Amino acid sequence: MNTPPGSADGRTEDLNHLHDLALRRAHELRQEAMDDFWRGADAMWAATVASTCRSAQRLAHRLARRSRAQALGKVVE
Repeated sequence: MNTPPGSADGRTEDLNHLHDLALRRAHELRQEAMDDFWRGADAMWAATVASTCRSAQRLAHRLARRSRAQALGKVVE
């Protein structure tokens, strides 16, 4: 099988170009995946913090009511 001069180099250049494109795309996809991961982790962290704050507020109100009830001499369980 005879190949014209320069055709193998053309295929090599095409393959190198495709390889470079694939590497760039892989980098872009990896970066998008990392961004998605951290976005999800941040959202989960924010939800946990909000829930913890609400729990702390409920506890503070309950302790304040208990303290007021004890000051008035009421039986508190």
